[in-house]
Amino acid sequence: MDSDREDAGRLRRGDTTGLAGLMSRHQDRLFRYLLRLVGDETVAEDVFQQAWLQATERISRYDVSRPFGPWLFAVARNLAMDELRRRRLESLDESGDEPPATVGPDGDPLARALVRQRSARVAEVLSGLPPLDREVLSLRFEEELPLPDLAGTLGVPLPTAKARLYRALARLRERLLARAAEEDWR
Repeated sequence: MDSDREDAGRLRRGDTTGLAGLMSRHQDRLFRYLLRLVGDETVAEDVFQQAWLQATERISRYDVSRPFGPWLFAVARNLAMDELRRRRLESLDESGDEPPATVGPDGDPLARALVRQRSARVAEVLSGLPPLDREVLSLRFEEELPLPDLAGTLGVPLPTAKARLYRALARLRERLLARAAEEDWR
């Protein structure tokens, strides 16, 4: 995005309007990503602030020939992983707790209620996945990152990113099927 490159250039020159522009375009997505990754609003807020501070301090390391978003998300991801390890909220191999989200379409109130109920069930199952699975699923499907950007954000080669996404989807499917077997989803 050209405006990201322009704002990054402003920030490099010490012009804080560059930071304001970058934040206005990326803050909501970044916070949602961090909240999904760490599963705790307070921790997500702390990491969010640290990520913007670190991005500001390290803006000279940003390669303007590449998109800004994946670089910012990679900075935030590293901080979030450090925070998860430091606080020992949960092992990276175990599941954590996260409040379910609800989403409903326009239209019939009964249809919206059913979609919200199913969405809450899916969100509950998602919240039970390990943080690394939640991260890759969130980046790919909520933030709609293309696979090359996903790999860049994760700091891994493209085949590794694809493998992580495949494994996360398989775990999600397995848990959704187990949950559906336990209760009637109709």
